[in-house]
Amino acid sequence: MLKYKNEFLGEFLGTFILVLFGCGSVAVSVLFNGYQGILQIALVWGIGVTLAIYLTRHLCCAHLNPAVSIAMVISKRMSADRLPAYIIAQILGAFVAGLTVYILFSSSISSFEQTQNIIRGSEESAKIAKMFGEYYNIGGHGIGMLLAMAAEAFGTFILLLMIFALTEGCNVGKPSNAIAPVFIGLTVSSIICLIAPLTQAGLNPARDFGPRMIAWMFGWGNAAFPDQQGGFFLVYMLAPIVGGIFAALFFTKILEPAMKKSTTDGGCCNNDNCKS
Repeated sequence: MLKYKNEFLGEFLGTFILVLFGCGSVAVSVLFNGYQGILQIALVWGIGVTLAIYLTRHLCCAHLNPAVSIAMVISKRMSADRLPAYIIAQILGAFVAGLTVYILFSSSISSFEQTQNIIRGSEESAKIAKMFGEYYNIGGHGIGMLLAMAAEAFGTFILLLMIFALTEGCNVGKPSNAIAPVFIGLTVSSIICLIAPLTQAGLNPARDFGPRMIAWMFGWGNAAFPDQQGGFFLVYMLAPIVGGIFAALFFTKILEPAMKKSTTDGGCCNNDNCKS
């Protein structure tokens, strides 16, 4: 772990910023009706991703997401020995961000519960707990576990596919490294606009697990989880990782070779310095 202390710091800080702004925007929406639609919240999440990458990419690869880190290992763009440091830092960063959101809004949460006659830990209290962890079956829209898993896997697949495309040197159409984080943030915003009505668009096991543990610790108990049939793990932990792995395999086995073949000199100038 000490070997990768700078990368640990970078992934911790980046994930903290991402989750702080993202979960904070959901809290403001729930408690104060501060946003009028998905697009506004999605843009805040995207801005959070962009700022987090700019803040930390000199320290680390700025994955900010275990699904991204695992996909990078699968695609051989990061060595496997870095993976534990990255994932632990990401989960801790998300946990501390969730705690920060709770501290900032704890009095507002209590006031909201009183005015709405909501008992913390009841099934109804999920409408507050969703500012921490995601729910795929909230609101009575009939979203089943399989559909939720597919949505989370598909959303993460698209996210990783775009990350690969936006950062790989063999893609001559990619933006410059200076503005690539902006397009990654816009990708996150776009996916949220598509997937959030189904699952709240987690796409990130650390982003879900860390803040959800805050809700569990501070009185929501079982109401902090979307169901009692494993949906928390299958939908928000496993499905994004599976989607990321499929994206890594699709890009490295199909799309990247096609890009190389289309390059006139037959070469691929990969500027990623996170392989070693």
